[in-house]
Amino acid sequence: MATKPRTTTFGEALNAQPVKPIQWAIVTVCMLVLVCDGIDLQLLGVVAPKVMEAFDVTRSTFGIAMMAALIGFGLGGWGGGWLGDAIGRRWTLVIAALVFSLGTMAAATSEGVWAMAFWRMFAGLGFGGAYANALAMAGEWLPDRWRPVAISTLAVGTPIGGTVVGWIGPDLEAAYGWEGTFMIFGAATLLVVLAIGIVLRDSPSFLLARGRSELAQKHAKLVLDDDVALSPDRHHTDSEGGPQIGVLHPSNFRLNLGIGIAFAASTLVAYGILSWGTTFLTAEDFTLNQAGDAVALAGLSSMVGSILCGIIMRRFGSKIVMAALSAIMVVWMLAIGFTIEGLPDQLDEARRTYVTWLVGLSGFAFSAAIAGMYVMMTHGYPPSCRSGGIGFGIFMSRLGAVSATGLGGALLDAGGTSVWPFFGTLAAAAVLVSAAAFVVDRHVPPLGKEG
Repeated sequence: MATKPRTTTFGEALNAQPVKPIQWAIVTVCMLVLVCDGIDLQLLGVVAPKVMEAFDVTRSTFGIAMMAALIGFGLGGWGGGWLGDAIGRRWTLVIAALVFSLGTMAAATSEGVWAMAFWRMFAGLGFGGAYANALAMAGEWLPDRWRPVAISTLAVGTPIGGTVVGWIGPDLEAAYGWEGTFMIFGAATLLVVLAIGIVLRDSPSFLLARGRSELAQKHAKLVLDDDVALSPDRHHTDSEGGPQIGVLHPSNFRLNLGIGIAFAASTLVAYGILSWGTTFLTAEDFTLNQAGDAVALAGLSSMVGSILCGIIMRRFGSKIVMAALSAIMVVWMLAIGFTIEGLPDQLDEARRTYVTWLVGLSGFAFSAAIAGMYVMMTHGYPPSCRSGGIGFGIFMSRLGAVSATGLGGALLDAGGTSVWPFFGTLAAAAVLVSAAAFVVDRHVPPLGKEG
């Protein structure tokens, strides 16, 4: 008499065996999606002085174009997250990558602020949809022991893209103009669509949550050593065999509220630095290349901060880590404000280098906070609405990002020769990041206290 295969969840089966190359390949392609996402998203911020010159507009007016992609990002995050939960992460990622690639190329045809704003908003729909689904998919293919570090590492995809464009964007602009730079990066992004179609597959956890057990068993055989009968993951408020909850279910209230507040605040800080860094530095005797170096350094320090956040959060849990990051961000924004406020009209090389490092290393804290919230969302939302949950978080985060990019120029203009309206606002926002520690009720537990 044949022995029936044992029954287990896909997550439990992954926890019981080593990680396979195909799982790392899936994570790698998800990282590639996010790197391209970051390149296209940060491109306008790097070449902003040249585009403003071409359009002959003030910083305040140009904020319309700067914030458009972030509005699209928020809408795309929530809408793309919903679509990923409905039709699957894989095909949603294909659609999202096509949208942000074509939108970036179309932006090269812009002849004014409103045309640029339209195409940046269109591309932003793809940015948000790609982010929500790439994180959800990668997390669902990994065991618990690797998930926090992997998700926080994936969160450096956007900073890596920002670093790439910060380094080579000014040189491409000098050689091909800002229009050619948009075309080059947008066209290159089309290659990622092929990688998505070839490598990625929807996870068994997601498929089981959607009632597609036959396909779930087929995909599970790609990575599992044993022949097992899979049952849906029992995760937080999802009940085995019962109805699957949505993102706005009452049980998710404190998770939604805390993440929403903290994400909006942390992205206000991040995009204040990344979107307006070249602008406030070129006003202080920096060349565009020198200012681009500071933005690129912020991208590098963001990578370190994001990766370390996952490691530290796995060890100490998310509550204490998010509280500490909030405090660090407050101190850092005040330090940058005091330093730039006291700069002379003509900078020597030593002071220029000091400011470059001070601005550049700020990425460590704000990117760590953002990465930490992605880890918390991947942990907190059940498989049936995980893409939607991450998309909801992205949507809420765009409130801060749009505020920073849309109002950052106005805050700089309002200060005249003073940067305090700008950096005072960033410091106040950093205080609100603590909501991720004290409002959220579903934290990643410290090592050894799971369960």
